[in-house]
Amino acid sequence: MFSHNIPILLETPQLLVLNKPAGLAVERLPHGYPSVEDWALSYLGRLVRKPFVGIAHRLDRPVSGVLLLVKKRAALKDLNRQFAERQVEKVYRAIVEGCPANKSGTLEHWLIKDPEQKRAIVAKRGAAGAAHCELKYKVLEAMAGSALLEIRPLQGKFHQIRAQLSAAGTPIVGDEQYGATLPYRPGAIALQAWSLRFREPADSFGQGAWITVKVEEGL
Repeated sequence: MFSHNIPILLETPQLLVLNKPAGLAVERLPHGYPSVEDWALSYLGRLVRKPFVGIAHRLDRPVSGVLLLVKKRAALKDLNRQFAERQVEKVYRAIVEGCPANKSGTLEHWLIKDPEQKRAIVAKRGAAGAAHCELKYKVLEAMAGSALLEIRPLQGKFHQIRAQLSAAGTPIVGDEQYGATLPYRPGAIALQAWSLRFREPADSFGQGAWITVKVEEGL
């Protein structure tokens, strides 16, 4: 019996869009640790004999919010193309320590993935192995010692949002790995995948319409 309750935001013959809880891994892990993939296989297994679960994108374990899974291989290929061509619009919300000096702006960094430390490191422009990363932010609400931001990453690099906000002096609340000092909920950081806009994968009837899925509750 899978102990986690994962809300379904949208289900179609091709797609399964979930509101991932913070603290839960997306992909299957060794040693029997629970994951969203396990939950989806169990859920779909009640309906078909050999379910397929394709992971179109990923969220870090301590991050909550909109997660797009795919039920058919052809649909996964279509969505992989959409993500690669940056046709998918991803909007996040985060509570950060402090508040940016400007109410809106763009952060630009070069990031290197450190697999041993399992973190992204800010590097000099053009450094070997570094990826160019940009995100746009807007302050939605300024609070005492913190702020609620809307974030639109232009890429989807490893820990991009977490590393860039930390490098800008506004780490995400609860994200001790990137220098945060304010606590958040156990196993979670104050980062939420708030909405996702993409095109319904093509099927025998042709290319589908644009779809926007968002979570209703905030951080």
